Amino acid sequence: MSNNLDQLTDWLKDHKITEVECMIGDLTGITRGKISPTNKFIAEKGMRLPESVLLQTVTGDYVEDDIYYELLDPADIDMICRPDQNAVFLVPWAIEPTAQVIHDTYDKQGNPIELSPRNVLKKILKLYSDKGWQPIVAPEMEFYLTKRSDDPDYPLQPPIGRSGRPEIGRQSFSIEAANEFDPLFEDVYDWCELQELDLDTLIHEDGTAQMEINFRHGDALSLADQILVFKRTMREAALKHNVAATFMAKPMTGEPGSAMHLHQSIIDIETGKNIFSNEDGTMSQLFLHHIGGLQKLIPELLPLFAPNVNSFRRFLPDTSAPVNVEWGEENRTVGLRVPDAGPQNRRVENRLPGADANPYLAIAASLLCGYIGMVEGLNPSAPVVGRGYERRNLRLPLTIEDALERMENSATIEKYLGKNFITGYVAVKRAEHENFKRVISSWEREFLLFAV
Repeated sequence: MSNNLDQLTDWLKDHKITEVECMIGDLTGITRGKISPTNKFIAEKGMRLPESVLLQTVTGDYVEDDIYYELLDPADIDMICRPDQNAVFLVPWAIEPTAQVIHDTYDKQGNPIELSPRNVLKKILKLYSDKGWQPIVAPEMEFYLTKRSDDPDYPLQPPIGRSGRPEIGRQSFSIEAANEFDPLFEDVYDWCELQELDLDTLIHEDGTAQMEINFRHGDALSLADQILVFKRTMREAALKHNVAATFMAKPMTGEPGSAMHLHQSIIDIETGKNIFSNEDGTMSQLFLHHIGGLQKLIPELLPLFAPNVNSFRRFLPDTSAPVNVEWGEENRTVGLRVPDAGPQNRRVENRLPGADANPYLAIAASLLCGYIGMVEGLNPSAPVVGRGYERRNLRLPLTIEDALERMENSATIEKYLGKNFITGYVAVKRAEHENFKRVISSWEREFLLFAV
């Protein structure tokens, strides 16, 4: 936990930065922190935040008092937040020269805070490095552009493009449909280049005004940071062009959901070779065990891939979303797809995470499942050939309540992630769900009002 910020100080001065957004990501993925004048930021070498922000729900509420005081100091003390010099990004949409700096969180003794999603990912990456392995990931982020609306009861509508008309019907992979929003995406690419985000391709996905931006493969922690920054960037660019961008898992009735597909492989740190392939180019046992771990443990970690009640609306057959953890080669109907690739690029694509998932926790969970599979020698089922939707032997929990209960009762998950993290995360998600259950939906009014 070094206080030496010479490299960061030089960068801030070189870029004539006047303000620094000091931030952490909470359990939901919301950025929280403070905005500081650069001189004060350099002098203080970090910030303090109440540890309780890590037990705050997406609605701004907190968990029940008994859990709150079980996990936190009764005096509601601050945690110490230290900037990571490798997680510094410009804020291109700011009026003044501004930087955003992601911080790590520690207690007074210098121990990493267990509830911090970034610390959870670092903990899992250390498991790999202790084995001489390095995970390589490539996320794919899906999202919708919509008309701006200030009425949450009103269904979202497709936005107006350059032609002056909204998109009608599905325009999968249409260049022209993506070009409708060229000015917006030119800003996105310019801003992401200034922030040194490793963006690759932009495609129009299946849904109406649904897009996907793929990231180049790389270091897992760096890419989780980049997704946190990218979501902010995408929302800001959309607002500049008078539309909205949403990463909700299922924002529109009758349209496909939005995923955060994760491609993952593992290289041997010493040799640089992909351990998923044998010398002759065939699938290695470690690769099959990695898939076996994903199959066995994703159902126990599903709340980290599908964190909200809305997340479960995505898991429907024939909607480009998985309903199980079957695996298959070049098969998009299963949860775990193995793309056609050469031996050095052999990987598995985890298609379960929603675009609404916290990137640190989704990547950590996906890598943890594979890790446990490799160290415990878990064998996968037979691969699926053809449609995988009807396969029912590897089904997922069907609701957020079922998923949270399964995660809470998993001794394996507690062993690796710790009791405090499991207790805190489950409590936050239960508090959010209690809030959701208080709201009466339009479906209930439409079908039950006069019929029952």
